[in-house]
Amino acid sequence: MGGIAVLRASEAGQAAPPVSKARAVSDSLILEVANIETDVLTGVYSEETGRPQPLRISIAVALAPEPQFAPDTPLSASKNYMDLKFAATRGLPQGVHFTLIESIGDHIAETLFLQDARVQQVTVKIVKLAISEAGEEIGMTLTRHRRG
Repeated sequence: MGGIAVLRASEAGQAAPPVSKARAVSDSLILEVANIETDVLTGVYSEETGRPQPLRISIAVALAPEPQFAPDTPLSASKNYMDLKFAATRGLPQGVHFTLIESIGDHIAETLFLQDARVQQVTVKIVKLAISEAGEEIGMTLTRHRRG
């Protein structure tokens, strides 16, 4: 079996790029909370309106990462995961009917953008549990980028 040869930039006669520049281009930090089940007033059809619909919501938030996370790095260097859960549960206005689940996704994204200026991108996946017939996931995924 042949091994994989690793050639360092210095061995190839090239200068290695500074670590900080390489990280600025390629590093990312994605915080995730998946499969939050909650009931939300949503729906288009008469059989859906007027009563909460069970939804499964997953959220991914992109932040610019710190150059390095040491063992004693404080929470302020990242974002509290519970903020994501809040945006999908108690952060949704009570008694408001969202016609489309896309508007729920927009509300969640806007809540997260307002909470933290470091949030660069929010992806929200919403699955409508009540309309599944054989375990399939029926819903949508919305990605929003911070504007301006």
